[in-house]
Amino acid sequence: MSIILITDEDLMRKFCAGDGKAFHNLYMRHEKPLYRYLRRVLGVGLLAQVDEVFQDTWMRLVDARDSWQPRDGVAFKTWLYALAHHRAVDILRKSGRELSADEGWLDDDSETAWQLWPASSAEQPEQQAFWRKAGQQLLHCLEGLPAMQRAAFLLHHDDGLSLHEMTQVLNAEFETVKSRLRYALSKLRLCMGAHLQPILEADATS
Repeated sequence: MSIILITDEDLMRKFCAGDGKAFHNLYMRHEKPLYRYLRRVLGVGLLAQVDEVFQDTWMRLVDARDSWQPRDGVAFKTWLYALAHHRAVDILRKSGRELSADEGWLDDDSETAWQLWPASSAEQPEQQAFWRKAGQQLLHCLEGLPAMQRAAFLLHHDDGLSLHEMTQVLNAEFETVKSRLRYALSKLRLCMGAHLQPILEADATS
């Protein structure tokens, strides 16, 4: 017997019709990834604002229940993340953060440092330790990215949005979003490689 999973759009329709349980289900489905996105895109310096932005995003969803209509080509998740992202941008601007994200550089050899990394599914204790360290360093490297490049990386690699969906969340042209993602990946590769390459070299000589 197959289980039919109700879509986000159907849950939102039910909520708009007065079904409070549908809102609860939407919230439970998106709570953790949305909060994680906001925490990481706002960064350590604005950690105290994350709860405010998160709660305000859901309040905006509630306020939209009388007017919300599904739009062709726009998934509920994309719409929800757009609400959250726009509110986060407001906070970033008020904090005086630089939001320009289209300047950057691409390191043509940036993938070299990643080619010899252990597979993330490896079960050996040393490789598990490697990936714990890698995860910690990735969060550090993310902090060093411009906010809009960080947002592009998180939306694509953490939350699974396509480039087309990202244009709707970030309110930017396709080529702009693509460039932000490429810049982010280049900088992250260089940052990660510079930190973790000595570990690989030590392992190779041990």
